[in-house]
Amino acid sequence: MTVDDFDFELPDELIAQAPLAERAASRMLVLPRTGGALEHRSFHDFASYLQAGDCLVLNDTRVIPARLFGHRPETGGRVEAMMVEPVGEGTWTALLRPGRRLKPGTRVEIDGTGGVGFTVEAKDPDGTFRVRFDVDAVMDLLETAGQVPLPPYIQRQPDEADLERYQTVYAEHRGAVAAPTAGLHVTPELLASLEARGVRVARVTLHVGIGTFQPVSVERLDKHHMHAETYILPAETAEIVNATRAAGHRVAAIGTTSVRVLETCADASGRVTPGSGRTQLFMYPPMRPACVDMLLTNFHLPRSTLLMLVSTFADRDRVMAA
Repeated sequence: MTVDDFDFELPDELIAQAPLAERAASRMLVLPRTGGALEHRSFHDFASYLQAGDCLVLNDTRVIPARLFGHRPETGGRVEAMMVEPVGEGTWTALLRPGRRLKPGTRVEIDGTGGVGFTVEAKDPDGTFRVRFDVDAVMDLLETAGQVPLPPYIQRQPDEADLERYQTVYAEHRGAVAAPTAGLHVTPELLASLEARGVRVARVTLHVGIGTFQPVSVERLDKHHMHAETYILPAETAEIVNATRAAGHRVAAIGTTSVRVLETCADASGRVTPGSGRTQLFMYPPMRPACVDMLLTNFHLPRSTLLMLVSTFADRDRVMAA
């Protein structure tokens, strides 16, 4: 398949720039995997599609305020930095702008910190930089000096409300540079109602990285390489998922990131093994998920790896028509 197989026209004015006042108030389009009419519903109806004995898998990663602004003290030149992930104590990979001017050895001081900053150590072949901070507690520094990194299709500056709304209500483990956005619709009330219906709720962690927004720059999909992302599939979650499948019930995933963890850890029969590591799993047709039966996901950009993953759950033509 080629990237052109996943292209469609997406008018800018149809991309919402702010969330609804109520998390669960969004519309929901239901696409049966093997045939049947589309259903136009509300996300309030989501629980009605799950039954006692099914399990629902969430990604509990937490978005970090990964965007920093600063300057080069020797010139005063402005610098924008997007932290990607830690690679050692006090050392991170990052995207920097203007990258061409930031040679190894360049010093950057971060706004609002009284002179705390980082030094550029190297530029890697994939265009990211390695930077070393003055402090080891970089996560804490980001919490006080960083800004929420909204997706590139949101054409506005983040505000105070985004600190809460651009997190899932079950976000726990810090490390993502983008939210697992399907989960932004989920409320504590929904989770409580599902558990009351006999649906088991399990968690995985995948720290969403820059690969989520990386365009597919090659024509043939089998030539595309995903950025690696860190994942954890706990033993308790593996036990719930495997027991669900063994009993003939369904595994539902909230978001493409949850799918990628489960399918990374699944064998051909769909049985998952607990563990942690790095995944570069790239799912596209004619692949089919081995473990996951149902997917809740948002609409995705044209030509994106996320749209390609969704197209493994049903015929590509059916997904693109929806």
